[in-house]
Amino acid sequence: MSFDPFYMFVFVGLASPGPNIVMLIASGARFGFRRTLPHVIGIASGVAITAGLTGLGLGALMLRYPAVSLALKVAAASWIFYLGFRLYRSLNVPKAESHDKPFTVIEAALFQWFNPKFWAVALAAGAGYGLGQPPLQEGLRMAVVFGCLNLMVCLFYTYAGNGLGRLFNTPVLWHRFMTIMAILMGLSGLAVFF
Repeated sequence: MSFDPFYMFVFVGLASPGPNIVMLIASGARFGFRRTLPHVIGIASGVAITAGLTGLGLGALMLRYPAVSLALKVAAASWIFYLGFRLYRSLNVPKAESHDKPFTVIEAALFQWFNPKFWAVALAAGAGYGLGQPPLQEGLRMAVVFGCLNLMVCLFYTYAGNGLGRLFNTPVLWHRFMTIMAILMGLSGLAVFF
């Protein structure tokens, strides 16, 4: 049995920096590992569902109609900038006094529809690593691979964020850390159009 490069492509695509990674690191740092788990589950399930739909043919439909793709990019950039602004707004708020809450499962799952990095990975995986199976089998294959690999990636970055939150335990260090997270989120929004 030979190694399928599809798995490596999906893993590298999902593990590379993007909006989900930035949000999980920041959430792990602000709210801790356990309170961020619904966010993790939401991302993994949203990625699995959306990748499965891409395998069923949704990706081909989106590529055929550029206006849909442009609308998705504008919505994605707007949402990502808003999330970056929320991170920036929390710069001077100590973790214990914050009224913000981590993403719920539903919020994190729905965000995947506006995550341009995820769409790029899913569309490229569907186009470059399809096995020529019937759409239902191809969709199921993509859903399982994307969901399982993304769950591992999300758990890792949440755990890393939790550790960083403990490390940056002074107001100055916390401010610098959250400034970097807000800037990275803003850059993720700009990257939508490139």
